Amino acid sequence: MDISLWRKYNDSNNFRQLLELHTKLDPLELIADDTELYSALKRKLTKKELKLFAMDAGKLPDGAMMGELGLDASELENAKFKLYKKLKQDKTKMALKSFEAQEEF
Repeated sequence: MDISLWRKYNDSNNFRQLLELHTKLDPLELIADDTELYSALKRKLTKKELKLFAMDAGKLPDGAMMGELGLDASELENAKFKLYKKLKQDKTKMALKSFEAQEEF
């Protein structure tokens, strides 16, 4: 599983639970295989967004995130807002859904 970026900031592979929380999708709707789900997430988010998602999930302090991403406080808050808004969009949800769940959507 290619989740080195996620593991850099998180001790566990909890991205599935966080996606359920932020997309409001049922766990059974998401792609079942973690590798495929993470790959779909990587396709829908920019590298910077994925890094921000991993860092925010890892509960890094805002100062550390600002340093890593080269953002000031207001830019960081705006980036977080856009990231979580993007996760709620239908086209992002569709990319994270299993084929069976897409047919029902």
